[in-house]
Parts: sequence; structure tokens; C-alpha cells
Amino acid sequence: MATGREREQAHRGLLDTGTLILLPRTDDPAGLPDEPLISTITLAEADFDPLPFDARSARAFGAVAVSLRRSGRKRRARAFDALIAAVALANDLPIYTVNPDDFAGIDGLEVLAVDVPPR
Repeated sequence: MATGREREQAHRGLLDTGTLILLPRTDDPAGLPDEPLISTITLAEADFDPLPFDARSARAFGAVAVSLRRSGRKRRARAFDALIAAVALANDLPIYTVNPDDFAGIDGLEVLAVDVPPR
């Protein structure tokens, strides 16, 4: 989990699908990247230019799968999260998420928690 200082330094960041969906409920824009990006995995809920799941992402996905296996998590259980993590790793971006546990155990992935107030 990143500190406030690390958040300040993260100008670009990849939003996962859950964060994108809950974006209108986010009270503190300081907890988000200056330049929010999404992957093509999240395109269905987006009005942004997505980062593609390209050859670099496919190679990064292999590392994500190894990390998930090593941490005892099943890759298939969170397949879309693993694909989004691969896009973030391939593009050297942190993940901004309302569900940081979805990305636990992935080596080299910077995970930044986004607070969303309860309804």
C-alpha cells in the first residue's frame, strides 16, 4: 500500500473497473492520479482512451500469474483483475483501486487504495 507522499508523486495511474464505477462517489480527488487511465478490459464502463492489452501486457500477464500462484491465489478467480494488473505492469503504472485485496500478491505492482464513502 502506498503512502500519501507516493500518491502525490503518481501523476498517471490505471483505474481498475470497480474504481471507475465508483468514481462519482469519490470525495477526495487527491487520492486519484492526475491522469487517470483505463485498460481495454474496462472499456465497457469508460469514456477514456484505454491502454491496450498488447504484447507487452501479455508478457507481463505471465509474471502476474506466477505471482498469484506463488501467493496461493488462483489466477482464474480474478482473471480480469490479473489482466488489468498486467496492463499496469507493462506500462509501469500504479493501480488505483477500491479493492486493494484483489491485487495482493502481485510482484512489482504498486497498488494505491482509493477511499469511497459508504452510501
